[in-house]
Amino acid sequence: MALLDKVLRQRIVGALVLVALAVIFLPMLLSREDELRRVVVDAPAMPKAPAMPQIEMQPVVVPEPQELPEELQPIAEAPAPAEAAPAPEPEPEPEPVVAAPAPDSAPTQAPASRLDANSLPVSWSVQLASLSSRTGAETLQKTLRSQGYNAYIRSVDGMNRVFVGPVIERTEANRLREQLNRQHKLSGFVVRFQPERG
Repeated sequence: MALLDKVLRQRIVGALVLVALAVIFLPMLLSREDELRRVVVDAPAMPKAPAMPQIEMQPVVVPEPQELPEELQPIAEAPAPAEAAPAPEPEPEPEPVVAAPAPDSAPTQAPASRLDANSLPVSWSVQLASLSSRTGAETLQKTLRSQGYNAYIRSVDGMNRVFVGPVIERTEANRLREQLNRQHKLSGFVVRFQPERG
């Protein structure tokens, strides 16, 4: 019985070896000559880039930013934001009355009354916090930016103030302040946007 098992085992191993050889060599024998041909593409050389004409750079005189009049300076000096927040709210009512006739006269351009002394549009930001720690201010800025707000930091008198904005309309700034108050429980207040001096 053991002799029969040994012969059967040898036949099975032999059959497996033959099947393996057939799998390896049969595709080589049946492949056609056209499959082995290499295709050579004769592509034209890369064209040279055209010579660019020389452009002379002329210096441009950039005017220095001018100080804004006192009535346009932001009212951001009061450290108590809870009391400072209601104070700016009565101001939006007079502005739409003054700005209403200007869009009719020049609908395609910003009205002249909406530009400051530096010919920049009058815009507004929301001051959320004034922190002595720069790292704390940067952490708040990163949190606000991760939520899609345009947050920036300005250092004034050793304090790091965190702002969101600027926006063109004062009403939009008030809406942004209320939204940030709901989301972050920070009672910010609206201030006039000041471009950073270089």
